Amino acid sequence: MAVVLVAWWWLVQSVGFASHMASGGDAMAGMMGGAPVWSQAYLISAFAMWAIMMVAMMLPSAAPMILLFGRFSQKTVHGATKTLVFAMSYLIVWALFSALAAVSQAALVAMTAASAGTLKLADARFSGVLLIVAGVYQFSALKSACLDQCRSPLAFLMQGWRPGWRGAALLGLRHGLYCLGCCWVLMLLLFVAGVMNLAWIAVLTLIVSAEKLAPANIPARQISAIGLLAAGALMFVGV
Repeated sequence: MAVVLVAWWWLVQSVGFASHMASGGDAMAGMMGGAPVWSQAYLISAFAMWAIMMVAMMLPSAAPMILLFGRFSQKTVHGATKTLVFAMSYLIVWALFSALAAVSQAALVAMTAASAGTLKLADARFSGVLLIVAGVYQFSALKSACLDQCRSPLAFLMQGWRPGWRGAALLGLRHGLYCLGCCWVLMLLLFVAGVMNLAWIAVLTLIVSAEKLAPANIPARQISAIGLLAAGALMFVGV
């Protein structure tokens, strides 16, 4: 909880500081210190922003799995440290995603396909298509298979448990990959309303958490899919 709160605090403070420092609401330019796209400074800053954002968005829904792993490990030697290894291995997957997202961000800005300030896609129709793709992906077999693994912590750990540090690291990476399979398209939707839009970040965080943590009788995935498809269609036709 402390790590998640610090990550959200950093996001709120960074957006506020960047907006204050930049002219015309060019929040991203303020955060990047005016560094040109494809420069080392820009890419490192973008990666740091995405990585911290992934911690803020993904760690809450991964908490049940991490805590259950901790209970499994508490009677073993260095159980707490193994739990930390598991959690860090999970976050390594999202760090790699953050690196790809930072490069994608730089490419979109360089091509003027996204605003350099808000990181919002310039073409509303393309945003609509992205929302529709995300809605369709919600019904895919890959999404369903990955989500099943994320929604069943006990079964996941019982099937994949391996002793030792290496076992903790491999299991954390495996869980991270399943989580990535669930949510990578949803994370790309950050470009729809702007990566610097805190309200949109919060909405996507709630969607991810609801899909993983809601009771089985609540079809959170299907509800979000219908909402994404409807929003995408409306955006595509310009409503």
